[in-house]
Amino acid sequence: METLISCPLQQTALTLTDYWNDSCSVEELTYAIQRGAVGATTNPPIVLGVLKKEMHLWKDRIREIIARNPTWTEDETTWELIEEMAVSGTILLRPVFEREHGKKGRLSIQTNPAYYRNAEAIVRQAVHFNTLAPNIQVKIPVTQAGVAAIEEATYQGVSINATVCFTLPQAVAAAEAVERGLERRSQEKQDIDSMSPVITVMIGRLDDWLLVVAKRDAIVVDPGYLHWAGIAVFKKAYGIFKERRYQARPLAAAYRHHLHWSELIGGDIVLTIPYEWQKMFNASDIEVKERMNNPVRPEIVETLYRKFPDFRRAYDLDGMSMSEFDTFGPTVRTLRNFTSAYHDLVGVVRDFLLPNPDVT
Repeated sequence: METLISCPLQQTALTLTDYWNDSCSVEELTYAIQRGAVGATTNPPIVLGVLKKEMHLWKDRIREIIARNPTWTEDETTWELIEEMAVSGTILLRPVFEREHGKKGRLSIQTNPAYYRNAEAIVRQAVHFNTLAPNIQVKIPVTQAGVAAIEEATYQGVSINATVCFTLPQAVAAAEAVERGLERRSQEKQDIDSMSPVITVMIGRLDDWLLVVAKRDAIVVDPGYLHWAGIAVFKKAYGIFKERRYQARPLAAAYRHHLHWSELIGGDIVLTIPYEWQKMFNASDIEVKERMNNPVRPEIVETLYRKFPDFRRAYDLDGMSMSEFDTFGPTVRTLRNFTSAYHDLVGVVRDFLLPNPDVT
């Protein structure tokens, strides 16, 4: 594929930092690959948005799925569509996957968000997803059950992408689970060299939560400081990952402003960037240079730490126990968002199965 003229995200890709496209959209992923992207990711809200944007590419296929499977439920039909949309993205990324010997060029597909309490159901779906294409990566939430699922899915050969993760305790728990799964495979002399697990920290969603808490609890703070919370957690996690030599790479997600890109350039990490943000970054005059090792200003961290108990929970290595992962504010908000988007996606499929007779 022809590479376009140099732009900021291409320059970022020349560092240790990889960038991914934050959707399986054909248009968006093609744009990203041309500018150095080496992966992609999806989740229920993303798939819903892509389907609405590219319905012209999928409406005939949805009708075919329905016609060929006359007894399928709405959920079965929806998951078949989700899987096919993901596989279409893996095809675009296959040249990268082959060039990088499996270490890059993967597309992440998310397990059913409703399974967040059921490790067995998560693992079963993850193993199934792993059969869809050689360059599939599977997203598993860092809930209490999800941590157990991450270990078992890794052991069964799935390259996982830990998601619904906002804190240092969650990121480390997920990375340790990956290590246990890889060690079990290694002891049995099964392949681990071609696997490429990543641990997502949804930095923007932690920022969002502290904004909610500040308003809810009437906490007065420099509003600019709240834009650094996720970055501070991610940079601390990065240092621990490097020190402990975890085999999973950190991944930053949930963009809210350019610091979520520019402050992380140069790290041995992945940045999964939405299409709209890619276009803004590529049109910007922000200098592409290494900033990953620049610490967040101490007064920002100290203020957030002093005023926000939930920042302390996110920033401290022992800030929360695994049993608290499921009830942490950003976890609850994100699982509700993902589940709601999934139901909206089922609603789109329902309109094909049961067209509204009141609409001409």
